[in-house]
Amino acid sequence: MRNKFAFLVTGISLSVLFWIFNVEIYELPYYSQGFTNSLWNNGVYNVIAAITLAMGWAGAAVYYYVINSAAFDRWWHWLAIMAVTVVLTPIVCYMVMSAMLAGKDYGQELVQFGMYNLAVTAVAYVVASFAMKWWSSNCRHSPF
Repeated sequence: MRNKFAFLVTGISLSVLFWIFNVEIYELPYYSQGFTNSLWNNGVYNVIAAITLAMGWAGAAVYYYVINSAAFDRWWHWLAIMAVTVVLTPIVCYMVMSAMLAGKDYGQELVQFGMYNLAVTAVAYVVASFAMKWWSSNCRHSPF
């Protein structure tokens, strides 16, 4: 029982750390002066981090608590839900960023940012999965 709570606390802690350091994490692979300044000045980083965390945790919750079927307890089913989450999140983020940066031409930068957000969303989904899988009645053994 202690291990369940350790995984949950670790997952929540990692999510909070991502929330605190989201600007630094998002600027690791790519930095463009005008684009980065626009994201910072319009508060886009926090919105995108919130969407990414919410979608990662929601995707894991759907798999472990909504689907929660013994017939769906395989690693490839877990991976399929991850794929849906990882593809859907950057699309939602792209639409939100386009709306928040309306009037500015950052088409290429938005696409590159979305590609990086694929990886960030995958990590958020894995962290959320390991944090909450232990309370699932049927899918707790997936993905490992």
